[in-house]
Amino acid sequence: MAIPKKVAERMAKSVKRFQPVLESAKTRDVNESDTSMIVTDMLAEIFGFDKYSEITREYAIRGTYCDLATKIDDKLQTLIEVKAIGVTLKESHVKQAVDYAANEGVEWVVLTNGQFWKVFSVSFSKPITADLVLELDILSLDHSDEDAHEDLFLLSKEGIQRSGLDAYSDQLRVRSRFNLAALILSDPILHTIRRELKRLSPDVRISVDEIREALVQEVIKRDVTDGEKATEAQKLVARAANKAMRQKKAKAEEAESGTVAADAGA
Repeated sequence: MAIPKKVAERMAKSVKRFQPVLESAKTRDVNESDTSMIVTDMLAEIFGFDKYSEITREYAIRGTYCDLATKIDDKLQTLIEVKAIGVTLKESHVKQAVDYAANEGVEWVVLTNGQFWKVFSVSFSKPITADLVLELDILSLDHSDEDAHEDLFLLSKEGIQRSGLDAYSDQLRVRSRFNLAALILSDPILHTIRRELKRLSPDVRISVDEIREALVQEVIKRDVTDGEKATEAQKLVARAANKAMRQKKAKAEEAESGTVAADAGA
């Protein structure tokens, strides 16, 4: 995704400015409230949100509060859970924010202590889940590095307006370990592996089922072949294969009918 020059310059300049601020805050071991103030400034200066109209502190949700929230055109975009800069971020910290997001219909949740930023995509399935999509370490970023700009841009106001996080999340889902495992264990890939193995040793007899068993037992980790996400990936791969087969069949029938029509007109 192309990043506007002004946005890239803003992010580079602001990251450079905030790195010593964060280092000082870590040294002083500032509390959560002070960290939240720094995070608010970072949202404005690095990520481009208007501090007074697009960043909300202590956003009220069902009688309780989320630390911060960002809005664009009065629509909630992200809920942000802030921890003190000296606190190690854990996924358990994000559970409350995910519950908030589910109540509000917000897809993106951010967990941060100022230095580390973790962005989660909330799935409104049952049970509700949150998948880690993006991790940033502001102190380790090279402010002049284009790859760092691309990561920062995903969380920026401009990136969200361009659905950058959505596209990036979709990309991660497509190449998830569950989808890759399901593809490897699909019949077309297994037959390709069998053909390549026979090239290594033409006299060896090996079946597709034997290859599948070897992959499941000895090559692929079990956690990507068992469970709900694995089943979903297997169904996705099967649907894609069936669709491709139907399209191939339709093209063959179309070509055949065209040949028949040509013969009839001759």
